[in-house]
Amino acid sequence: MKIINLLRAGLALLLCSLPFLAWSQMDGPALVRVAEAHYKDIAPITLVPGTVVSRNDARLSAEVSGRLTSVADVGTAVEEGGVIAEIEDTMFRLLNTELQAQVARAEARLRFLDNEEKRFSKLAESNLAAATQLDLTIADRDVARGDLAVAQSRLEQNTDQLNRTRIMAPFDGVVVERLSKPGERVEEGTPVVRLIDQQHLEVIARAPLDYFNFVHRGQQLAIRTESQQAFGVVRTVVAVGDENTHQFEIRLDLDGPAFPVGQTLRISVPTSEAREVLTVPRDALVLRPEGQSVFVVYADNTAQQVPVTVGVGQGDRIEIIGAVSPGDTVVTRGNERLQPGQAVSVMDG
Repeated sequence: MKIINLLRAGLALLLCSLPFLAWSQMDGPALVRVAEAHYKDIAPITLVPGTVVSRNDARLSAEVSGRLTSVADVGTAVEEGGVIAEIEDTMFRLLNTELQAQVARAEARLRFLDNEEKRFSKLAESNLAAATQLDLTIADRDVARGDLAVAQSRLEQNTDQLNRTRIMAPFDGVVVERLSKPGERVEEGTPVVRLIDQQHLEVIARAPLDYFNFVHRGQQLAIRTESQQAFGVVRTVVAVGDENTHQFEIRLDLDGPAFPVGQTLRISVPTSEAREVLTVPRDALVLRPEGQSVFVVYADNTAQQVPVTVGVGQGDRIEIIGAVSPGDTVVTRGNERLQPGQAVSVMDG
């Protein structure tokens, strides 16, 4: 019984001391992080949908007829000039051999006639018959020269066709679709593969024409998905609006593969000119039932709660309207449990 009474007395003493401990903790300096309120040019924005596309997205087709002997698998990365697909080239190679022989024969005949011309030129000085033969030789030589040009042209044409049996990558990219399979016969113009450059990306978006005057080339706009945020630079603004949707097109450059091709996202488009407003980090805002506020740290290292009205935002900063001045120090971490007038200790970093 005495033990039970002692336990009850100890419990009662502990309960009595809890309010004092809580007050002591609230009354002591709170560790906080701070930032400075300052002016910033911000424009109101609206979010419009956009899609990530590649600057280089090509469906590569066959340029000669024949049977496909190989096609790169989907997912294959190739460098510019690399072979993506090959077409059977037996007939072209055989014809090349034949045409090379024709060129060699034409060259040999032209050399013979050149030598004949020189020989008859010497004889023609004293022999009338040689003069006539010289004229015939010159005529045959000119014809042979034309035959050689024709043979060389045919050889070059066939060599070009032979080279086209190998479909080359026009840029660095990844094969994302096979449009024809090995073993299939293709004709000139038959699509074979789809190649996409995953390094040079852009975003295509459309915004209401009302905001056309507030978007310009070189402007940086925020781009976001549910889990990512980045920035794109406006590369072009199409100055012709769609007559059905009353929208204009925006194209933004992306640095590197921040998003996959085909990703849908939202672009922050300004809806008016930028204006100078007083801003604080978004983390400085304290949301409580009585409204929104920030804690301002004064020279005596106490934090006072200041009610504010929130305006436009940009990135991690947001406009506030209230009894806060530029250069004031506001609490950005540790403000959730602060009480008005409580002493604070600012953490480094």
